[in-house]
Amino acid sequence: MNELLRENIGSVLILTLNRPEKRNALNDVLIEALKGAFRSVAADETLRAVVVRGAGKDFCSGADLSALQKIAESDFEENLADARSLAELFTLMRNCPVPVVAAVHGRALAGGCGLATGCDIVLAAVGSRFGYPEVKIGFVPAIVSAILRRNVSEKRAFEMLTQGSEFSAEYALEIGLINKIFPLENFDESVAEYISVYEKTSRSAVELTKQLLYKMDGLEFDHALDEGSQINAKARMTEDCQKGIAKFLGRA
Repeated sequence: MNELLRENIGSVLILTLNRPEKRNALNDVLIEALKGAFRSVAADETLRAVVVRGAGKDFCSGADLSALQKIAESDFEENLADARSLAELFTLMRNCPVPVVAAVHGRALAGGCGLATGCDIVLAAVGSRFGYPEVKIGFVPAIVSAILRRNVSEKRAFEMLTQGSEFSAEYALEIGLINKIFPLENFDESVAEYISVYEKTSRSAVELTKQLLYKMDGLEFDHALDEGSQINAKARMTEDCQKGIAKFLGRA
């Protein structure tokens, strides 16, 4: 069985975690498939967004038993290589030229919650549950911490990562971890409607905006302003901007 389904619907690439009998738990095969999919996005200029979703009742329950067994049997260097492989997936998602949208239904726990957190936008169905329960088995949700800390306050992040409790979509929305909640009925249609706005925006402008926002995370104010100036000038030189200005002036 193909553990990651890929489907192009118009200008959107749908990536479906396809291990419903395992609650779409992550393993090496699935992680490598996801990385391969994100590497391919840059070459397809027709795409305007990527949606990550789960088959069956849940989005993703985290690492599967085989992955946990591998951790238990590996030495430090082997575990470090494995962790860096997962970190590479987060890097590919962040460097993806188009918005990456998590469509979460059911549960998104541990690595599954991390996968959703790593997306640019998170949309959730009513009744969805989130959580980073790794500390309950002596594990640390270390890689996703780099993103979570940029999404919520320090105290919220500390609470979620060290208590390991599940929380609702409503709480996730309240603290800024997710963007929208939609009814479970017609959830896919609601997601499609939400992201359809990117069909009307400039791909190059969205890509440059994404680059700028994430690069600003580690910059001092003056450096952030300079980086903004650089991106501003770069955007002006793009084909989309030149056409947009010509169209606007033609209406003036």
